[in-house]
Amino acid sequence: MNNGICVIIAAKNAAPTIGRAVSSALREPETSEVIVVDDGSTDDTGGAARAADDASGRLRILRFDENQGPAAARNHAIRMSQAPILSVLDADDFLLPGRSARLLAEDGWDFVADNIAFVDEARASQAHLEIAEFEAKPYHIGLGAFVEGNISRRGVRRGEIGFLKPLIRRDFLDRHGLRYKQQLRLGEDYDLYARALAQGARYKIIHSCGYGAVVRGDSLSGSHRTEDLKRLYEADRAMLAGPALLPKDRALIRKHERHIRARYELRHFLDLKKQFGVARAISYAVTHPLAFPAIAGGILSDKTARFRRRAEAPEALGGTGRIRYLLAAPPRGQ
Repeated sequence: MNNGICVIIAAKNAAPTIGRAVSSALREPETSEVIVVDDGSTDDTGGAARAADDASGRLRILRFDENQGPAAARNHAIRMSQAPILSVLDADDFLLPGRSARLLAEDGWDFVADNIAFVDEARASQAHLEIAEFEAKPYHIGLGAFVEGNISRRGVRRGEIGFLKPLIRRDFLDRHGLRYKQQLRLGEDYDLYARALAQGARYKIIHSCGYGAVVRGDSLSGSHRTEDLKRLYEADRAMLAGPALLPKDRALIRKHERHIRARYELRHFLDLKKQFGVARAISYAVTHPLAFPAIAGGILSDKTARFRRRAEAPEALGGTGRIRYLLAAPPRGQ
């Protein structure tokens, strides 16, 4: 199959949800391979994935004895797969019926992504019946717009387009020697896509929704380690030190680096407070004046969060329980 898709699922302790993810991938006729990488799970993730097999011979389950992180797991799956098109699916998410056909119908891309629906676990099984129909309205996105679209703002709903899960042409990755950076455990998708765009990738986006992302209170970004933020802003710095970038793209990558570094400074401050007490944390803020605005702004935002109006979003995102879409519906008639 010339357009066969390998769906890659990196999974750690995902026994309750991995079956749904595997089943949704196998339901797509365009799927020629599903590779699950059990990344050092201590539960029966592998067994749960195997139980969802449809006996078509398309499912493979690989295992790391020790956890290595999603980037390493995905790179291993890429290495072990053969399909010309790659698709990443998180272990607690699912593909909506017809997704692959809609994306493959588009032309002129190295990466092509569609909209994401964020849903609570309780609504996941019926989400396909509730998903809104959006016109495709395809467009291409460049490096600068992609980076800028990954800078969140306090008080504004999160819409980072690095969350998108595109189909990826393997030959583009191979031609440019691109793989996930294995030291990253946060933002590894953003980093890969940004480096690909810097190499001239054609990244196409459609508004139609084909990916369901299940959100939980224990799976939000707050669960990542402080060190993960540091490695992410260091990845931006590595990009800035690389091949020539357009001045506007360079400026936006610097802005993203400052944005991530501010999140790191706040998290580092809170770590110091928790481990060594308030005095040690305040001492750090006073002796690092460049970090102080990020720390003060973050604390103020946290203190005022409960006064904000609940958004139309899953309850696990602090919302009313409704489905939220990453991409807003395109204006009609345009």
